[in-house]
Amino acid sequence: MGFEGDAAGVEFAEVPVGEPGCGPYGVAAGVDGEVWCTEVHQGRVGRLGPDGDYLGFQVGPVDSRPTVIVAGPDEAMWFSLYQGNRIGRIGFDGSVRGFGVPGANPYGLAVGPDSALWFTAMNTDRVGRITADGTITEFDLPTPGGFPSMITTGPDGALWFTLNQANAIGRITPRGTVRTFPLPTANAAPVGITADADSLWFVEIGAGQIGRITPEGDIVEHPLPDRSARPHAITAAPDGSCYFTEWAAGRVGRITPDGTISTCALPHRNSEPHGLTVTPDGILWTALESGSLAWAKI
Repeated sequence: MGFEGDAAGVEFAEVPVGEPGCGPYGVAAGVDGEVWCTEVHQGRVGRLGPDGDYLGFQVGPVDSRPTVIVAGPDEAMWFSLYQGNRIGRIGFDGSVRGFGVPGANPYGLAVGPDSALWFTAMNTDRVGRITADGTITEFDLPTPGGFPSMITTGPDGALWFTLNQANAIGRITPRGTVRTFPLPTANAAPVGITADADSLWFVEIGAGQIGRITPEGDIVEHPLPDRSARPHAITAAPDGSCYFTEWAAGRVGRITPDGTISTCALPHRNSEPHGLTVTPDGILWTALESGSLAWAKI
């Protein structure tokens, strides 16, 4: 599979999950070849096995809105319950534990360099840390109403996150020291963020751009061919490129380290792609809120 120009002739395959309207939103690779996703409209987390069988697990009320999911440091999957105000853990056998974060609306989630999980508390303007046993520590951010969104571990051993309404990228050390970097473009509204070997890449849903920031704070922005595509999530691939979803356009894009951008259409224009991940065997998976997981070999 190659993203060349408009990627003519390239096709994604689709795997329906749950029932229509369940809303696949976040997606992550598991530890045994399976792929996990959140069903944002049903309060479920689902597991797609290597054999193609899909099994959903109720992890909260229907309106609890599970969003991001990641493989934890303990061979379990961890997820955020945005409306349920919890961080959850699910084992391979479907056993579920939840840890409350009152009023926080937790959203982004990532494994930190300290083997704890770090999350963004969108409603309380904090970044939180949770250990495998459920101990939670929260750190205040200097950006009231900033809407901290996605979070990832950077190449410098700190956590980096987007501040959607503060129009900035944030950095927090494992000890809780925070620094923010304003974006050059007004109203860019960054959401997704990922790390490669030496920098961070993020998407600007409001400006239709892909941004890159170094650990020193130098920022470069790359306009998309379609500025109205509303890029949402981004993930790094082993070859140094990054893949991102174009939520409003029903496409997946690719950006190389030098800023070259190409795109590939998903099977349905109104598929509403959100999260995406690259598995160890080189498969790019994308969660389509319309009701499927899409995949392609990269």
